[in-house]
Amino acid sequence: MVVIEPQTQAGSPWWRGAVVYQVYVRSFADGSGDGIGDIAGVRARLPYIRDLGVDAIWFNPWYVSPQADGGYDVADYRDIDPAFGTLAEAEALTEEAHTLGLRVIVDIVPNHCSDRHPWFQAALAASPGSAERDRFLFRPGRGASGDEPPNNWSSNFGGSAWTRVTEQDGTPGEWYLHLFAPEQPDFNWANAEVRAEFESVLRFWLDRGADGFRIDVANALVKAPGLPDLAPTAAARAGDDRPYEDQDGVHEIWREWRRVTDSYPGDRVLVGEVWVRDRERYARYLRSDELHAAFTFDLVRSPWGGVPMRKVIDTSRETHRLVGAPASWVLSNHDVPRHVTRYGRADTSFDFGHAQLGVPTDRELGTRRARAAALLTLALPGGAYVYQGDELGLWEVEDLPDEVRQDPMWRRSAHTDGVRDGCRVPMPWSGDEPPFGFSAPGAASPWLPQPAEWKGLTAEAQVGAESSMLSLYRDVLRLRRATPGLGDGPMAWSPSDPNVLAFTRGDGFACVVNMSDHSVPLPPHDEILLASGPLDVDGLPTDTAAWLRLDR
Repeated sequence: MVVIEPQTQAGSPWWRGAVVYQVYVRSFADGSGDGIGDIAGVRARLPYIRDLGVDAIWFNPWYVSPQADGGYDVADYRDIDPAFGTLAEAEALTEEAHTLGLRVIVDIVPNHCSDRHPWFQAALAASPGSAERDRFLFRPGRGASGDEPPNNWSSNFGGSAWTRVTEQDGTPGEWYLHLFAPEQPDFNWANAEVRAEFESVLRFWLDRGADGFRIDVANALVKAPGLPDLAPTAAARAGDDRPYEDQDGVHEIWREWRRVTDSYPGDRVLVGEVWVRDRERYARYLRSDELHAAFTFDLVRSPWGGVPMRKVIDTSRETHRLVGAPASWVLSNHDVPRHVTRYGRADTSFDFGHAQLGVPTDRELGTRRARAAALLTLALPGGAYVYQGDELGLWEVEDLPDEVRQDPMWRRSAHTDGVRDGCRVPMPWSGDEPPFGFSAPGAASPWLPQPAEWKGLTAEAQVGAESSMLSLYRDVLRLRRATPGLGDGPMAWSPSDPNVLAFTRGDGFACVVNMSDHSVPLPPHDEILLASGPLDVDGLPTDTAAWLRLDR
């Protein structure tokens, strides 16, 4: 098999222009028949991922975990959870992916671990002030009896960010910090043992062929000295001035990690989940001796429209230009509502805490816009991430029964915020009814129920269907590989209506996205390479995109 490298500037590393496919293992494919996706299921579907035309796979956490937060509560960073398979299977999967020309990115969770992790169990058994507790952030409580949390920080999942422990003698004791669920205690990154442990974990997976790491909450590891209260300011509430995010000390951690990855051959990569609004501070994570890339979440937050999206693109490009890093465009992932649903709502923007769960959505409109967004993001300079099911046009499943929901945000918000279960519903592969080939006939039901209406969105139903979302993605990714100038590299805006995004790449390529309320004429061109939907007599209809080969 001939492996085609992603288009980048001459001599650039592969990751600068790569398209990465995100696999949420639990929901991808069930090979064992227990209703839970696993490594065996992924291995069986590797040809599907190859045929899609992506360059790499990012696997969400597959480590040993009690699954209090979908695997982001890790009990053992060096082994695979038995629900997903074995370490030997993960090693075989990596080898098979490499044989198919696919690189492998492993998720790593350095801010916190599981409360079942041996280190935390040892901390609970130890006394205040011990070396075991210093690996975490234990503090005495406030008030005369220590009954109040050490500060006023809130968990990202709702409620206090502190939980009080019971000491070995049965008395109420210290409190420990958890920016997420109580089952996810935060590490103390001022502790040398913590730093050494994670360097060892990095080397463990790099030695097994991992091509890089996606780093969970990469901006939150270091906390302000003294753990001061969150100030009651607008900036703090917006996340721009929080004592537990974006502290200067975090950058030395990434320099240490960069030295590790750079010591291995093959352009290994560090990709950060960095939710930082300040553009200059965001850019610091991408300096030449820190992370290689970070997700460009601005399009996730942005409402649909030419004016706001052009602003997002310009701002993102300028931010990355400051440090010579590529953008990493993303429309959906395992934490946000799928963009087919978002783009069908009256308010098409997104922000945590404003998930619009249950707000009416026009799926036909959302799908039309999602098709156009695929052409837009895959024509922009830099890399891109495709979340499993994006290529099938899956929508957010918002009517899940309360009893099946597993997102800790759902529990800790008194059932008012459950944005993440609906985008994690298992993939539909084939057949006319659930489980749609996710599991074999007669297997256990999928861990989250699939909507019966997905029968027209299975991979089997869409293969070979010229107008399907899957065919569109395959065509887009094939053309992206074959077209010089796409991937990493320059772009230039073309004159257009404010609600039309029109730009050129390379020598004679153009992308036009019509977000206005009327059809617009296409610029003079030799050929229409691809369109996200049918054209009309006036040219490009509303909410439609086209790739063009321009007149020479």
